[in-house]
Amino acid sequence: MKLDLTGKSALITGASKGIGYSCAKTLAAEGCNLHLAARNGEALAALKAEIEAEHDVTVTIHPADLGSAEAMIALDAAAGDYDILINNAGDIPAGPLDEVTDEAIRTGFELKVFGYITLSRLFFAKRKGKPDSVIINVIGNSGENWDASYFAGSTGNASLMSFTKAIGGRSLDDGIRVVGVNPGPVDTDRMLKIMKRKAIDMLGDESRWEELYAKYPGKRPATAQEVADLCTFLASPKAGYITGTVVTIDGGIAARGSVI
Repeated sequence: MKLDLTGKSALITGASKGIGYSCAKTLAAEGCNLHLAARNGEALAALKAEIEAEHDVTVTIHPADLGSAEAMIALDAAAGDYDILINNAGDIPAGPLDEVTDEAIRTGFELKVFGYITLSRLFFAKRKGKPDSVIINVIGNSGENWDASYFAGSTGNASLMSFTKAIGGRSLDDGIRVVGVNPGPVDTDRMLKIMKRKAIDMLGDESRWEELYAKYPGKRPATAQEVADLCTFLASPKAGYITGTVVTIDGGIAARGSVI
């Protein structure tokens, strides 16, 4: 299937690794020019070199700590006009209520919850009425499959699910689509931190985290590439009537109502 993304441009946050990295590679393979943002400038530079060696696209990197509204505003201004926004950066802390501090939650929400909202608002201001304008919010299935040992993530993700549906329900009136993607467990460094936390809670030993996958659908997590393929399709004109909804990619975990 040709996705008709050649010549489009996308801004991806959290692009130096994991899902953001895979989204960058996949969009580039479809002919999409890229703006890539993350803290790790070296990783971004390596990714830029890799993509430009393989594909006839331009890649602009934006090394920055995005954990403030000011940083998001500066990023949007530096990226200029772009067709697709993939909100992906996030690091909401795992842990139970008696361990995760208010300060840690606020820091995590500033990057992911408020960061997504800030960039979306800026995107709307410049893209209203322009064709093929798309926001993809990479959220997480804990927003629909609540977990006391990841209550901060469940809370933040549920709010972004509501944000996506609230804004996306009306956004096509302005020619903009807003879609959420809820990955479950994905084989990334971020998921490793969460799995080690779960291994402590469930098995008393963080080093046993891989044992938990025996209880997952297919006995494995999703791959970052599987999530990137979904995001790329949803960002394309082939998904032109999909907005105001959240697509879950978790092997059925949320549907069965159990993380494990």
